Formats: sequence, structure tokens, C-alpha cells
Amino acid sequence: MKLERDAVLLRLFLGESDRHDGMALYRWIVRKARRDGLAGATVLRGIEGFGAHSRLHTTSILRLSEDLPIVVEIVDTEDRIERFLADLDGVITEGLATLEKAHVRIYRAGPEDSPAGGTDEQDP
Repeated sequence: MKLERDAVLLRLFLGESDRHDGMALYRWIVRKARRDGLAGATVLRGIEGFGAHSRLHTTSILRLSEDLPIVVEIVDTEDRIERFLADLDGVITEGLATLEKAHVRIYRAGPEDSPAGGTDEQDP
């Protein structure tokens, strides 16, 4: 896939315990992005944060949270991200979605059989 130089970064702020169709919401979003042919997605797990309810979610040993902050980042063209966001609108019941302009400098894939390519886990 060729990714244009002018792209958009979609950043979704979710909770680790958020669910959709019986699976973690962040996992569902990544699988959907892959099925939809988006350029890629990355999930980041936070160690501390709070959102609209102002509840603190932390990995602190004194207050182990089962709902740590999750950030999903996806970069693609603006029109593809907008279509993807429209599909997510009814799925994300709590959270935050932001868009930023992104200028893509490098977008490359290694050879298919490269060990650096990681695993190709199938959708459950």
C-alpha cells in the first residue's frame, strides 16, 4: 500500500476494560482497521491517567487498576480515517478521539518472510 505524504493521525483514548462484541475494544478496533485495509495501528498501554469522569487509573502498587488507559494510534489518508471514524461512532461509548495532520516521511514493509515482520495473528 502506498501512503500519501499528507495524512492524518487518529488517536483514540480508551479504557482497558472497554468492550465490544465480547472482546477488548482496542483489539476490536485494530482488527477492524486491518480488515478495512488501513495503513497500520498501534496500541499503547498507559501507566496512569484520567478522563471525563476524573477517576484516576494507575498501575500504582497500592491501587492496582483493572482499567488502565489505552491509546490506539492509526495513520492513513484523511478520507479513509473519516470513513473509519464514522464506523466507530456507535461503538465507542466512552473515550476521546483526536485527529492531527501528519506528514508521512517513511512507510515501508520488509520482505514477507522477514523475521522482523513479527507474527501474523489471525482474527479470533
